[in-house]
Amino acid sequence: MIKVSIMYPAGENARFDMDYYRTHHMPMVQRVLGAACKGFTIDRGLGGDAPGSPPRYVAMGHLLFDSVEEFQTAVTPHIADITADIVNYTTAKPIIQISEIVV
Repeated sequence: MIKVSIMYPAGENARFDMDYYRTHHMPMVQRVLGAACKGFTIDRGLGGDAPGSPPRYVAMGHLLFDSVEEFQTAVTPHIADITADIVNYTTAKPIIQISEIVV
């Protein structure tokens, strides 16, 4: 199984609408990706590595798939619609990482 992580860097001028992301964007992504997407989670950044320090990421979204190929096949036809919706909830430029779930 793989996890596609979309991380939104925190910053002084970064805007992030968690409610929109939670109630509209991620459910829309799961819907258009169909059965290939096994589920998703959302993390809200609370703090950094030192006590009282700000989080590196304001939010992270994680999508689960059986394989990289299944993710690529599912996302390719919908990438324009998915990325077009980003302006509705954030000004942060997302960072994407694909990982293999080991445990």
